[in-house]
Amino acid sequence: MRIVVIGGTGMIGSKLVHALEERGHDVVAAAPSTGVNTYTGEGLAEVLAGASVVVDVSNSPTLDDAAVEFFRTATTNLLTAEKDAGVGHHVALSVVGTDRLAPQSGYFQAKLLQEQLISEGSTPFSIVHATQFFEFIKTLADSATEGDTVRMPPALFQPMAGADVAKGVAMTALNEPVNGIVEIGGPEAFLLPDAIRISLSARGDSREVIADPEARYWGIELNERTLVPADGATLFDTRLEEWILEAAATA
Repeated sequence: MRIVVIGGTGMIGSKLVHALEERGHDVVAAAPSTGVNTYTGEGLAEVLAGASVVVDVSNSPTLDDAAVEFFRTATTNLLTAEKDAGVGHHVALSVVGTDRLAPQSGYFQAKLLQEQLISEGSTPFSIVHATQFFEFIKTLADSATEGDTVRMPPALFQPMAGADVAKGVAMTALNEPVNGIVEIGGPEAFLLPDAIRISLSARGDSREVIADPEARYWGIELNERTLVPADGATLFDTRLEEWILEAAATA
């Protein structure tokens, strides 16, 4: 089966391409660097010719209000090209809690718009809601650092390895369209400050991590379960401590 991965050269995309190729499929990694640009439409008709499935794991260049225009244009272009090419399954990677995060975030409003455009389109679809990736925990800590202190709300957080995200998206791409949302996540929930403290300590990072009910997550006020998947989500096995050891060994 021919599968086109939009964003196929990125962190998740490259893992996804590998996972699908291991299963014997003809996979194309599509990105601006390979001559395919969903925002301008460049190369879309050519790369989608003969494709059975399109998986979009691309992201906006910015994480602010400007993301709305990116996702509106890129998703519309992609869905139009898929219709012309007769693609049978559109898969998109999104975020657990997008609908809960959107009222306070321009970026998540943009992700919600992307999901709405997909659901209203003519191509059968599956939207994968994933929890945050282990790989981004340090970036999250940096965003909440003041001096030598990281302040995070004591909300639950169920992160997962990027490789497991790719596996979950691959499984969805190879199944029939659900015309709805599937959720994937890590094997265990932490309080946000605890997950960050574990990750920073393993790096030898001496920043103090404080649980602060007034702190924000990317500027967003969280409830206890805003970031965790619902019952019935597919949970993967890689634990944070295992991923830290593997990352250290690779480094």
